[in-house]
Amino acid sequence: MKNYKTSVNLFAHFAQTFACFAVYSFSTHLKKPAFLLTVLILTRTIYCQDSKISEVIITIAEELADDESDTEVAALFIEQLHELSDNPANINSGDEAEISRIFFLSDFQIKAIIDHTRESGNIVSVYEIASLPGFDRHTTEMMVPFISLDYKENNISGKLKLRNNIITNLNIKPGESDSLAPGSPWKMLSKYRVISGPFSGGVTIEKDAGEKFLSPFPDFFSSHLVYTGKGIMRKIIIGDYSARFGQSTNINTMMRTGLSLTASGYMTGRDEIRPYTSSDENNFLRGAAAEFSIKKLGFSLLYSCNKIDATIGSSSDSTKLFVESFYRTGLHNSTSLILKKDAVFETFYGININYDISSVRIGVTWSESRFSLPVKLRSNNPEDLYGFDGMTNGVWSVYYNSLIRRMLLYGELSGDHTLNLAMVQGITFRPSDRLSINFLYRNYSPEFTSFHARSPGSGSSTGNEYGILGNFTFEAARHLFISAGCDIACFPWLKYRCSYPSLQKKQEIRVKYIPVENFSIEASYNYRFSMSDMENEQGIAGISELKTRTFKGIIKYSPVENITLATRIDYKLADESGSEGMLMLQDIKYRFRQVPVTIWFRHCIFNTDDWYSRLYTYENDLLYGFSIPALSGKGTRIYLMAEWEIGDIAEIRIKYGLTSLIEDDFITQEKDELRMQFRLWF
Repeated sequence: MKNYKTSVNLFAHFAQTFACFAVYSFSTHLKKPAFLLTVLILTRTIYCQDSKISEVIITIAEELADDESDTEVAALFIEQLHELSDNPANINSGDEAEISRIFFLSDFQIKAIIDHTRESGNIVSVYEIASLPGFDRHTTEMMVPFISLDYKENNISGKLKLRNNIITNLNIKPGESDSLAPGSPWKMLSKYRVISGPFSGGVTIEKDAGEKFLSPFPDFFSSHLVYTGKGIMRKIIIGDYSARFGQSTNINTMMRTGLSLTASGYMTGRDEIRPYTSSDENNFLRGAAAEFSIKKLGFSLLYSCNKIDATIGSSSDSTKLFVESFYRTGLHNSTSLILKKDAVFETFYGININYDISSVRIGVTWSESRFSLPVKLRSNNPEDLYGFDGMTNGVWSVYYNSLIRRMLLYGELSGDHTLNLAMVQGITFRPSDRLSINFLYRNYSPEFTSFHARSPGSGSSTGNEYGILGNFTFEAARHLFISAGCDIACFPWLKYRCSYPSLQKKQEIRVKYIPVENFSIEASYNYRFSMSDMENEQGIAGISELKTRTFKGIIKYSPVENITLATRIDYKLADESGSEGMLMLQDIKYRFRQVPVTIWFRHCIFNTDDWYSRLYTYENDLLYGFSIPALSGKGTRIYLMAEWEIGDIAEIRIKYGLTSLIEDDFITQEKDELRMQFRLWF
C-alpha cells in the first residue's frame, strides 16, 4: 500500500507539470489533444513496458540525424535492431558471424566474448559480460534486448518449427493531397517473413504516397529465399539481398560504416551477406549470393541483375540514349518520375576471399557493374568534372584487421578501373578496460567510383574526401561515462552547393550519469563547421561559413516500475547569422493494467529563428519505422501512439502526430499525420 501511495503522489506531481503543457496547447489552438491526454493521465492506472530497445534506437537514430548527410540510413539501423530483438544473437555460440549480428559492438568486444566462452565456458548471466575486457555496464545494458544466453547443439533433431511474421503499415497525411498524383495519398508497406530451421524467406511490398498500388504490379516488390548452414556452405540467398566486405569502399549495400563521434563500436567493418528486407528501391542486389567457409578460408560469390531508376538523356540527333543521372529517392508519383522508374539495367558481379592467420584477417574483394546504357555523369558543370563516364566499372580492394593484445588495426585499399584509389586506415586502442581510443583516416580520390559503396565518410559517396577522426570513451567513475570526438574532413574538389574546395569540422562531448537503473542524466555539446555557396549572389559564388553549436540535456526517470518519464531541453546557436533555436519536450510512456495497451505521448515546444537553427528529435514510431522531424519556426509538436497486444499472436499500433506552426500574423498552420500498423506472428 505504501508503494501504491508513493506512485500516486509521484504521478500527481507529474500531472501538474503536464497540465502546464495542456494550458500552452489551449493557447495555440490545440485544445482537444491536450485535454484528452490530461484526462487519460489523471483517470487511469498505468503499468510500464521495458524501454531498453527504444532507448538504443533513439541513441543511434539521433546521432545519424545530427549528421544530416544521410539520415535515411536510420531506417536500416532501426530495422536491424528490431530484427535482433525478434531473433537475438546467441553469444554463447562461439561463432563470430553470429555474434557480429550485434553490429554496434567493435571487433575487440566480439573477440573478447569469443575468447571468454572458449576459455571459461558459457556466459550464464548478463552481469558476466560487464566484467569482460572492453565492456562496461552501459554497453552491457544496451546489449540486453538483443542477445540470448541459450546454447543449442548444432545437431538438433526432430521436426522443423515453422514461424511466420506479417506486418502491414498504413500512413496518411490528411491535410496533404495531390489531385494530379496517379495514386492514393496512402503510404503502404507490407512485410511477410517465414522461418523454418535453416530455411527462411520473405516478401516486401511498398507504395509511397501518390503512387499506384498495382500498375499492374506493386510499385516496389522484393522477395528472397535463404538457406543458412554450419558446414562448408554457410549461406545461400536467392532473390534480393545485401552485402558488405571490409571497410565498405568496394561493396556495402547495408548500413554505412559510421563516423559517430562518441560511439566507436560502429567504425570497424564486417564481412556478410544477408537477405534484403528494407524498402530502398535502388540500393540492393537482386539475383543470387553464396557464402562458403573451409576452416580459416572464407569466400563469397555475388551475382545481380537489377533494374534501377535513372534520368535518361539523348544525343542532339536523338539517335543515342544515355544515363544523365541516377534517381535515388524511389518516389514515382508524377508522370516525369514514373519515366525514371527502372530505366536502366545493372548487371553486377562480385567475389570476396578472406583468410584468418592467427590474429590477422586478410581479405580481397572484386566487383564489376555493367549498365545497359552508357552512363555520362560528366557535364559542363565544373562540379561534374570527375563524374563517371562509360558502361562498365570494376573495383578491386584489399583489406585487413589485426587484434594485437589491446590494439586493433584495420584498413582497406581500393582502386577502380581507371586506377583511382580509396584508402581507409584505423586503429582502436584500449590502454585499460575503462578507456578506449580510436583514430580513423580516409582518403578518397575525387574520381574514384564505386556504385555500391558506403564507406566511412562525411559525404553520401565514396569520393572527393580525405580526413581524420579521433574519439575516446572513458568510464571516469562508477556510473559516470564521458565520450568525446573530433572529425576533420577536406573536400579537394567541388561538391553540391559548394563551388570551391572546402572544409568540414565536427566536435562533440557527451557526459552520461547512470547512478541506478531507473534514472539517468545526459548532457552533450555539439559543434559543426561547414562551407557552402553564399546565397543570393550573382557571378562567382562567395564563401559562406556556417557554425552551429548545440547543447542538449536529457533526464530519464522511472519513479516506479509502471511509468517512464523523459524530459529534454535543446539549445542551438548558428553563426554567421546568429540565429537561435530552442526546444523543450516531455515524454511519457505507460501501460494500462487491466488491458494490454501501451501509450506513448510527447508534447514538444520549439522556437527557432530560421532553418539553420532547426532541431531534430527522434520519435517512437511503428515497428521497423522511424520518424526524425526537423523542427523549424515557432510552434508545437504532439504525438500520441497506442499499442494493443492481442494475446501472443498479434498487435496493433496507431500513431497520430500534429505539428502546429505559428506564423508572423499569429495564424496557426497545422499539419497532422496518421499511421497504423498490424502485426501477426504464429
